[in-house]
Amino acid sequence: MNDMDATQTERPILRAPAPSRVDHLLIAEMVAPSARVLDVGCGDGELLQLLVDTKAVDGRGVEIARERVNACVARGLSVIQGDADRDLADYPDDAFDYAILSLTIQATRNPRTVLQHLLRIGRRAIVSFPNFGHWEVRTKLMLTGRMPRTSNLPDRWYETPNAHLCTIKDFADLVKAIDARVERTVVFNWSGSQLSPRSPLGLQNLFGEKAVFLMRRPEPGR
Repeated sequence: MNDMDATQTERPILRAPAPSRVDHLLIAEMVAPSARVLDVGCGDGELLQLLVDTKAVDGRGVEIARERVNACVARGLSVIQGDADRDLADYPDDAFDYAILSLTIQATRNPRTVLQHLLRIGRRAIVSFPNFGHWEVRTKLMLTGRMPRTSNLPDRWYETPNAHLCTIKDFADLVKAIDARVERTVVFNWSGSQLSPRSPLGLQNLFGEKAVFLMRRPEPGR
């Protein structure tokens, strides 16, 4: 068993100082020590910093907002300004061990193309996203007849950066459509508690607020 495969063994979520997000901790758990990592849409660098501090990764970041790029550089992180929809095509195949997109895919213009690039650039891709199929979202939409606003989706419909909200079922369908291999899926609720991976997909889609998928391309000939 090599270092990359060993990361797939079930083990507790890493403990890191607050205010690390639950999805960041789960992503850090999935990444092998000293791996080459590209964090796309890295924000102010919180996840990239966590990976550097806890896994000693060789980390790079891409972020569209100049002020956030500056914040990353101030942390000492290697981050450039770029757009996931336009700039990922410039990266060579297998340039990284992991290509990560954390709570960003729903804000891209072409999620399918972006995910395909992640799987091409990295030996593995890790994607987290808010679940639009959560019961609170469904209930607010049904009762009010308006686009719901929750703690995970706080913006008004005309102010949100989210162009392509999806459910866990929707994302699973996309993964299947591009013939990617899912190695691990973690769904969790508002408190950060993980739902059982043995739960039916329908229940995870109903009660999970966010999800993290660890994926890779299928092996040649399979």
